Amino acid sequence: MAQTLPAFGLDPHRHPTPDFFLCDIFDALPKDDLASMEHPIFSLSTRPDRRILNYVHNGTEITVVPSVKGLATLHDKDILIYCISQLMAALNAGREISRKLTLRAHDLLVATNRETSGDGYKRLREAFERLAGTRITTNLETGGHEVTTGFGLIESWQIVRASKGGRMISVSVVLSEWLFRAVESKSVLTLSRDYFRLRKPLERRIYELARKHCGRQKSWRVSVEVLLKKSGSASPRRVFRKMIRDMIAADHLPGYEMSEEAGDIIRFTARASVIEDGVQLPPLSSDALEAARALAPGLDIYVLEAEWRAYWMRSGKPRLRSADAAFVGFVKARGEG
Repeated sequence: MAQTLPAFGLDPHRHPTPDFFLCDIFDALPKDDLASMEHPIFSLSTRPDRRILNYVHNGTEITVVPSVKGLATLHDKDILIYCISQLMAALNAGREISRKLTLRAHDLLVATNRETSGDGYKRLREAFERLAGTRITTNLETGGHEVTTGFGLIESWQIVRASKGGRMISVSVVLSEWLFRAVESKSVLTLSRDYFRLRKPLERRIYELARKHCGRQKSWRVSVEVLLKKSGSASPRRVFRKMIRDMIAADHLPGYEMSEEAGDIIRFTARASVIEDGVQLPPLSSDALEAARALAPGLDIYVLEAEWRAYWMRSGKPRLRSADAAFVGFVKARGEG
């Protein structure tokens, strides 16, 4: 009997090399810009989407216009996340950065958990075309500047080197000034690496919103109506509500637990504060967090804490003499790896 895939879930680790993220080029943690995490800019459709999107919320206005190839999708955004991650790693290492990056296509595919087959390279090229063709007009502020401006998500791209079979080997990308300002001002947040394993665009979008709005809070409450608007979903509210309930049941959101409350409210709770099987690690002291920051400058300390708590759970929840010492040791070992 054929097995039916769940509506929501995680894709497998397609490149499960044990020390994968310790290699030079992959040492950059996934980073996303705050503006596109807060507001819907990318299409959630998996088919060509040629709608003109208009969004107005609390004084922010956004119009997104597609090319003949359709709107840039949330999966296309993987390219921008990869670029932002590399630029932030360079900034944190004290190196100069520019809007132009030259990337190895294979590295990009592997880092974003994509297939490296012929189809994988073909889809990557199509993603570049949609990113360059999608035009945005907005008064969004990045890097302390609020101006009404129009731009493409990337200014240009070019295949620098191709194989005999036509696959791109390396590609040159010029980011928009708008996105580059976000990087320069460090208006970014670290994402869980499991973001790239989320199968459905809506799951990715909901994760972005949870990551942006929870911040250092343990939870974030939002109405279904506002969540629908901020997600950019084109589904009717009743359909959207059903999809959110399916996500709650699947419980695959990295770092956050979702629950439904009375009054058509959805609550997002950071998993570090969720008790499992009656066992919970105690909160970390401010001294431990500061010590970890010194060991991992430029990295999001709260994402590291979530990774450490997840590691502790996978290890069978061993008894610890000191949670503070265990966490600092985890961050130190991670940096030395």
